[in-house]
Amino acid sequence: MIAKKLLLIGFCLGTMALVGGCVKPDPDSMKGLEVVSYTESDAVIPNPERGFYSTKEAHSASTTPISASAVELSRKQGRTLYLFEYYLTDYVTSDIAEDYLNLIRKNFQTIRENGAKALIRFAYSNGHENSDRPWDATEEQVLRHVAQLKPILQEYSDVIYVMQAGFVGSWGEWYYTENFNMSPVTAADYLPRKHLLDALLDALPQNRQVEVRTPAFKMKIYGYALADTLTAAEAHTGTVKARIAGHNDCFLASENDTGTFHSNNDREYWKAETRYTIMGGETCGLAKYCNCEDGENYDGALTTMEKYHFSYLHISYHPQVISRWKTQNCFDQIDKRLGYRLVLREGGFSEKPKAGADFRIKLKMENVGFAAPMNPRDAEFVLSGNDGKVVKTWPVNSDPRTWHSGTFTLDQTIKLPEGLNGTYTLYLNLPDPEPTLHDNPRFSIQLANNNVWNEATGFNTLKTITIE
Repeated sequence: MIAKKLLLIGFCLGTMALVGGCVKPDPDSMKGLEVVSYTESDAVIPNPERGFYSTKEAHSASTTPISASAVELSRKQGRTLYLFEYYLTDYVTSDIAEDYLNLIRKNFQTIRENGAKALIRFAYSNGHENSDRPWDATEEQVLRHVAQLKPILQEYSDVIYVMQAGFVGSWGEWYYTENFNMSPVTAADYLPRKHLLDALLDALPQNRQVEVRTPAFKMKIYGYALADTLTAAEAHTGTVKARIAGHNDCFLASENDTGTFHSNNDREYWKAETRYTIMGGETCGLAKYCNCEDGENYDGALTTMEKYHFSYLHISYHPQVISRWKTQNCFDQIDKRLGYRLVLREGGFSEKPKAGADFRIKLKMENVGFAAPMNPRDAEFVLSGNDGKVVKTWPVNSDPRTWHSGTFTLDQTIKLPEGLNGTYTLYLNLPDPEPTLHDNPRFSIQLANNNVWNEATGFNTLKTITIE
């Protein structure tokens, strides 16, 4: 009996919550910590790499570049994304002219300087009538254009959110095509499109994704099946599988989104894949599926966005769908929840912090958005003095790309520097990891809480502490 009791005691050591005679760790416990509660904000926040996007088309080298004032106006409306649609109509049989390449550079430079990021797509025609031909260029010419664009894509990759595959067919949507087989079936039929995707993946840094128009394209081109969907271990590893994402440009338009899905397997594939890859697009017409709430035997807009982890949508198209969302009172919710929306719920901090000693930080948080942040993102605890100068920074031991919808906890112990005395402020900073953007607060994530955001630094206030 004594031996059995000793065994039980040994088995239960270090635990905290009584369960069936043993004590189990309680991950929600704030015991021994000074607890701070935070108030959730109701504001639309102009956070990076998420939300409704605006568009900017360029049909020739004489197109006026985007202006700083246009980007600033979008930010005031809570938007930080632009879809740049570059039409290479003048270069179907030739290299892209240098003045057109300079236009692309100017657009990138302006959004970099004014706190926005780009969705980008290239195409050769914006119509599918005979009068709009040629709908695209030859594979050889397309690959030559990708090679020309590669240095620009590399130079400005910091402000590229995601690239849509484009180039093939009218609007770059991979259907009305003269050179890439409009109805591919065999592996040989898909090979020209694979060559393009491989070239685009090579043209971009490994930490950026390329979106295809339907789930079938990813599966057919690379031989994936429903059983092959990305896992947490495979996600964000820089492989082809981890970097091919999707965009749905007829979202909610019909039972199969006007040909976007060919089977239930297609739908299930994208539901699983989009947990780890970027998903967005635009609506293209009214249907019952556009209703905010679920109906009999169908999902409404909000449920569908949750299931497919939507991060971005077109603010202007389709206007009737946008109008319905406003009439049915879900537009504001969509505006706030596209992509991530990170909320501090509660914080626990070591009592009586001392210089040179360990200091525990425990944050209970919730992502009330549809998706996790998808591109690389730094996370740092920052300690500043009363003069605003940073005393020390500690990396957070958690990747924001794993902060999926729902609740999660950050629990970390840091060591405070020696020699500190007085009042200091502790922050959570979620900056862009690119050196060109890291110290620009417009590219840092603002938490959806009242009275935590420091607009000048891009830091989120956790607590003021007095160190002895």
